[in-house]
Amino acid sequence: MKKKIVAFLFAAFVLLVAVLYIFFAPATAFDEKAKSFIVEPDKNNKEDVVALLKEKYIIKNGWAFSLLASQLGVWDKLRPGKFEVRNGDNVLSIVRMLRRNRQVEVKLVINKLRTNEDLARLIGKNFSTDSAGVMQFLTSNDSLKPFSIDSNTVMTIVVPNTYAFYWSTGLAKIFTRIKKASDDFWGNGGRMQKATTMGFTSKEIYTIASIVEEETNKEEDKGKIASVYINRLHKGMNLGADPTIKFALKDFLLKRILFQHLTVLSPYNTYKNKGLPPGPICTPSTNTIDAVLNAPATDYIFFVAKPDFSGYSNFSSNFAQHSQYAKEYQQALNEYLSKKQQTEE
Repeated sequence: MKKKIVAFLFAAFVLLVAVLYIFFAPATAFDEKAKSFIVEPDKNNKEDVVALLKEKYIIKNGWAFSLLASQLGVWDKLRPGKFEVRNGDNVLSIVRMLRRNRQVEVKLVINKLRTNEDLARLIGKNFSTDSAGVMQFLTSNDSLKPFSIDSNTVMTIVVPNTYAFYWSTGLAKIFTRIKKASDDFWGNGGRMQKATTMGFTSKEIYTIASIVEEETNKEEDKGKIASVYINRLHKGMNLGADPTIKFALKDFLLKRILFQHLTVLSPYNTYKNKGLPPGPICTPSTNTIDAVLNAPATDYIFFVAKPDFSGYSNFSSNFAQHSQYAKEYQQALNEYLSKKQQTEE
């Protein structure tokens, strides 16, 4: 009898060790530092989630996970979202994460965007709402009205930065956060006061900055280019900004703007229409926005690329000087293209 008791206790001990090992030993099936997965709406049931974790090689033991998750009531509490499992996590920690809906944050990294479609694709790629749903939101002035924007000016609240949300965050909450970041940006450093003193709204400064952003990568020239456009606006001249033509044509690979391009019928054609276009043509960097706000007082109304192809520009306050600078650049460009053609032949 004593031997049977010992044998029973030993078997129980072995079973306990096995159970502890199954639930507390590392349960992950991948080599990376961490792996994420998305629980989609209507797919947060046991069968779909277990299949997903096995399909993505996140867990080794599907039945152990399924058993413990059921015992701890995961399936009644799990919500759609993006979750992350770290290499070496055990079954219990994974189950607790899902039961408590500890979702991983999704980074929305906004650098340079040009169109509403670009923004829609970026959001659709990272969140539960697809790009078509985002575009519907971006083209609905009723949806945008609470943010004091419309389908033309929507980009004016998008300050390039990194924003953190959850995968299931709705569009209204995403834009509320982006709008707050924009308000904070304009409220800092006296930016709004500077814009008002210059006679512009924040949206107008943003739009000018978007054109400057497309004109040059040279920080030293940004303020001077901004002064050119500001002077043209004050004089009632057409902006005549080549980047707005590319935007109107939706052809951002154009290297040279030709006369035929200037005939495009679009409110963004600043050769035909006076004043600023209806909205920005890209999301300018904060440095560019500040360059516009701190643009030097000049009498420049023209600029053209320098003939040394350095990326810098020559500025002038009269057409005669501008014509000379333009002629020098055109001559240098023709010589460069000729040499390039001869080399290729």
